[in-house]
Amino acid sequence: MQEINFDEAVELILTRDTRFSREAYTFVREALDYTQKLIGKETHGRIRHVSGQELLDGIRQFALQQFGPMVVTVFEEWGVRNCRDFGEIVFNMLEIGLLAKTDRDTRDDFQNGYDFTDAFRKPFRPQSKLNPESRSLAN
Repeated sequence: MQEINFDEAVELILTRDTRFSREAYTFVREALDYTQKLIGKETHGRIRHVSGQELLDGIRQFALQQFGPMVVTVFEEWGVRNCRDFGEIVFNMLEIGLLAKTDRDTRDDFQNGYDFTDAFRKPFRPQSKLNPESRSLAN
């Protein structure tokens, strides 16, 4: 079996599904590598399957590291507005043969991820905006 070229595979995906940009697929691939490295640290270098929830957490960490407070803007530019969208990207990649899955992996694994505002905007808000009680205590 011939190994599939990532760029060609994404091009094929984009002919079928135009919801997400090429950059979103590249980011998910890089976020998966990042997540596998994080898990490898916990498992002493053993590579294992990454669950949907683990990938979402890795995406969150990697995105904050890569884009800082601009992450939501970047994702919106790519057509990604919630965790379900990452599931759609992952399953597009699975269907074309870029990723592998287990029998237990489903799109539902990405349904109950995190809220983008809490995950990507909240970390950059001034403390006074996060905790309104702190302002009343200061007065």
